[in-house]
Amino acid sequence: MAEQVTVQAKGLLFDNDGVLISSINSVNRCWRQWARMYGIPDAENYNVPHGMRAIEIVRQLRPDIDADAGLKVIEDLEIADTSDIEVLPGVRKLLTSLPPERWAIVTSGTSRLLVARLKAAGLPYPERLVAGDMVTNGKPHPEPYEKGAALLGFAPAECIVVEDAPSGVQAGKDAGCRVIAVLGTHTAEELSHADWVVPTLEELQFTAGPDGLTLSFPSVK
Repeated sequence: MAEQVTVQAKGLLFDNDGVLISSINSVNRCWRQWARMYGIPDAENYNVPHGMRAIEIVRQLRPDIDADAGLKVIEDLEIADTSDIEVLPGVRKLLTSLPPERWAIVTSGTSRLLVARLKAAGLPYPERLVAGDMVTNGKPHPEPYEKGAALLGFAPAECIVVEDAPSGVQAGKDAGCRVIAVLGTHTAEELSHADWVVPTLEELQFTAGPDGLTLSFPSVK
């Protein structure tokens, strides 16, 4: 049973993949191709860990290779494979109506990949963003969301993170933000450490005022 929630925030920090867009088909195709190229056992069935930076996956799978070179290969594969990128429900309306100074994207993907996927999806490019290649520590470390809040000019406690992966939820919580988790890549149980859990962003409503945003949405947690 969903409960209607109303909260205030100065800013919103969105993860990208799994929150704003779905790129899961591309991700699976490209990483399995990469795994074949680099001799990973059972490459055809490789499942990518959500919320982890590609550079860390490369290091985990092939610690013996040059990680930056391996990253460039998977980055190029994914940038070339965007034909079936999907915008998730409610996202286009939300991003095109939010005041641009009130939101940022904080993604584990690289800057190049973010540009390609937003372009393929036809979504607005944020004025402020934190990509995986712009931080020293990726999620679940709090650094990405701490940096995102700072870019907006707000304290983490004044921001709400929107995430789909347990590692991203943990990063947001450890940064001191409140977190809305969106179902899709993980179950409500796996996202139970978020403050709220929503099926999609389609029913998230907001009003903007001089002091920030008032958000209203049905939470299943």
